[in-house]
Amino acid sequence: MKEAARLFEIDLNKNATYIVKDGKMHEIESPETGFGKQIINWQGNKPCNAKLETDIRF
Repeated sequence: MKEAARLFEIDLNKNATYIVKDGKMHEIESPETGFGKQIINWQGNKPCNAKLETDIRF
């Protein structure tokens, strides 16, 4: 039996990165300074972990 789709509401006025894994939505935090990278690693066709890098601007 197929599981019913679940819907999530997100604020499109908010800049954010979201990951959906196994039916659950996770918001990935942004770099503290506002500059940097979010690197998502995948394993077995699923996101498994993320790395957050922050850049410092002068």
